[in-house]
Amino acid sequence: MRTIPFFGVTAALWLTLSAAPLPLRAQPAPSIEDELVVQTPVSAFIVEAMLKEFSAHAKERWGVTLRTRAQRAGTPVSYERIVSWKGQPEADIFWGGEPALFHSLADQKLLARLELPPDVWEAIPASIGTPRPIPLKDVNRSWVGTALEVYGIAYSPRLLRKLGVPAPREWDTVLHPKLKGAVAQCTPPRSSSSHATYEVILQSKGEAEGWEWLKRLAANTGVFVPSSRDVPSVVAKGEYAVGFGVPSYFVFEEKLAGFDIKFTAPKGAFVTPEPFAVLAGARHPRAAREFLAFLLSEHGQRLFMERGLYPVMPRYKVHGPPGSTIEMGVQLTGGIRSFFEPPVTNVYDDDVARARFREVNERFRRDIETAWNDLKRR
Repeated sequence: MRTIPFFGVTAALWLTLSAAPLPLRAQPAPSIEDELVVQTPVSAFIVEAMLKEFSAHAKERWGVTLRTRAQRAGTPVSYERIVSWKGQPEADIFWGGEPALFHSLADQKLLARLELPPDVWEAIPASIGTPRPIPLKDVNRSWVGTALEVYGIAYSPRLLRKLGVPAPREWDTVLHPKLKGAVAQCTPPRSSSSHATYEVILQSKGEAEGWEWLKRLAANTGVFVPSSRDVPSVVAKGEYAVGFGVPSYFVFEEKLAGFDIKFTAPKGAFVTPEPFAVLAGARHPRAAREFLAFLLSEHGQRLFMERGLYPVMPRYKVHGPPGSTIEMGVQLTGGIRSFFEPPVTNVYDDDVARARFREVNERFRRDIETAWNDLKRR
């Protein structure tokens, strides 16, 4: 039997291996910048937690030590700041508040087109609510919702018992004569939650009746605080009995701190999708895009639940162990586990709100803010 020399076997083997394609090395994920700046009205209770978790994610995935900074201001103030930057923004992201202002920024070409995987984009419905749908994302992909949050009424059960006023269930409760001077609110030019709630009143009652209702609310108002975050704070401290136009997660934060405070969302209360946009000209666009992807991941949506917000995707429901912070959040909003089951009742028309945003603020200044002392003497 003929034998093949060893060197022949070696040569044949080398030829066989060299003819086969070389195995591809795993390519590292494209890295991100080492900084991220957020312009937002959203509570530090939420923003700081999300940025902390995303920073840990960035370190694990890309090996990047991410520096983060949140510039906090009410949505209308944030909006004016972004407009003043004229396409050279001092932040990368605008996050939270009323969709109407995001549409306006998109019209001014101040928002970048979002880049998300198709399955993530499609998992977020176009809108929520009946008979008026609230948009959850922009068809042109200039912004997208990140979590659902309802605006309503915060109240102190102890002070209401002392005043002999029933717990609020409907908007008209805040007009109770015994609440004279006991209501706290923020001005709509400084707060999107207040502005959106003013729109709910105006659109549900009609403009003439709605403005008269808001004047009666002003007559009962004891303070206009600097920001919407301050509204539940003064209620929790027992300085005022009722807070108007309050995001529920602000109340949840006070509840977790041990204060005796409750929340109710009357019929037609506005639900915000906490919109997210990457600013055109952002200095750290990759970090901004990856932060959005993180917020819309299962991990990110779970973090929102732990802070009293609701998923923006119907696939997720709010459930947690008995006694957990997640279940406390569910109790605060009356047992709701998803805003998609059943769909919320909504009267807020986003197109109407966007068209008259400045007009509402100007009329508030003229008819309520400058006339407040006279209204209180009614």
